Amino acid sequence: MNAGQYWKNRLPFLCAQLLGMTALSVFLLINGNSRDVTAAILLVWLFALAVCMFCSFYVRKKRLERLLSLAEDLEEKYLIPEIIQKPAEAEEEVWHRLLKMAGRSMLEQIGEVKRERKEYREYIEQWIHEIKTPITAMQLLCENHRSDFTREILGELEKVSRYTEQTLYYARSGHTEKDYSVKPVRLEQVIHQSVTDNKYLLLKNQVSVEVGEFPYRVYSDEKWLRFILNQLIVNAVKYKSSEPVLKFSGEEAGDTVRLRVEDNGIGIDSQDLPRIFDKGFTGKNGRKVQNSTGLGLYLCRRLCEKLGMGIEAEPLEKGTVFILSFYRNDYIYQVQEQ
Repeated sequence: MNAGQYWKNRLPFLCAQLLGMTALSVFLLINGNSRDVTAAILLVWLFALAVCMFCSFYVRKKRLERLLSLAEDLEEKYLIPEIIQKPAEAEEEVWHRLLKMAGRSMLEQIGEVKRERKEYREYIEQWIHEIKTPITAMQLLCENHRSDFTREILGELEKVSRYTEQTLYYARSGHTEKDYSVKPVRLEQVIHQSVTDNKYLLLKNQVSVEVGEFPYRVYSDEKWLRFILNQLIVNAVKYKSSEPVLKFSGEEAGDTVRLRVEDNGIGIDSQDLPRIFDKGFTGKNGRKVQNSTGLGLYLCRRLCEKLGMGIEAEPLEKGTVFILSFYRNDYIYQVQEQ
């Protein structure tokens, strides 16, 4: 509590006290009291007033500091009216009731927003599952009637499928615990599956893919990991060079397995590098691509955080390398090997 503001707020009260002291002094002098007696009475009044005022300031200051400290430790600040003690003063009790009314109103609004978001998310998830059926049917029809025309359609269907997957994972990114299945995963198998998922995109853009040996087994969610790799593959193709090459390599570093996804594309501007995982950020090179949304890498980072993985990007002389880090838990590995 600011002392200057406190005394400023008490100015009307102090002025009233001053007027009272003046009136008392005049009354005492008119009735024949000596100046010494009048001065003594005024000094006693001043002393009692100063003691009361300073004690009141100290008590209020301590109480408000305790309340602020309690609020700082509280994660949900809107619950403050529920935990503070009921005030003794009538005016403060009115403010306390107003705060509780405002808190209840906000909780009702938050509950309504959460229900609407949940219904919308469930609708999006249901719609995506429904739309996958005709997409898969069209892909099968095109596979069974191969021609240059159907190959073009398959490439577009692959793109549609990729966008629907991105929408699904975006809708689920805040509630991943409902779609979470961690188990032993062979990195080499997941990489080949991701390359297969994007085969028409890679063929159309004449991207050369190099996959090194991966004798590594990590604990992760295979479906989520495939989605992350798919986003990195799409980005590598989107920002490709004239002779695009995509390389997958792995290494062990202590208790960490690192998967490197390297391309020789146009790269990332050094000023944009710290922000490439921000939602909606496209960067200098991203603005050159019309269909860049800035959501792919944002989702990759969110899913990596949920999986307990690390993701980072490093610029190369030509291109970019994304590094996925899988942290090995020695206890889990010992149990699995027994």
